[in-house]
Amino acid sequence: MYLHIGQSMVVPFENIIGIFDLDTSSWSHRTRSFLEKAQREGRVVSATGDIPRTFTLCQGKNKPATVYLSQLSPTTLKGRAEGNGLE
Repeated sequence: MYLHIGQSMVVPFENIIGIFDLDTSSWSHRTRSFLEKAQREGRVVSATGDIPRTFTLCQGKNKPATVYLSQLSPTTLKGRAEGNGLE
C-alpha cells in the first residue's frame, strides 16, 4: 500500500518511519540539525508547491532515510494512512 503525500507523490507504507508536524517538531535543535543535514546530503524531497506543514521520514531497505516535505497537515496524512491509502 502507498500513502499519497501531495503533488502526485506517493510513498510505500512499509518505508514510513514517521509523520511529523514541522511547526511543533522543529522547535527541537536535534530535529532542526537532522533536517539541515538531510538537506545538505540531498535527502530532502519536496512534495509541495507551498509552505511545508509536515515531513514524512521514510527509509527503504539498505537505503539512507529520506525526508518528504508536504503541505498537507499531519492529521490529513494520518487519516489517509488509516484508511484511504492506495493499493
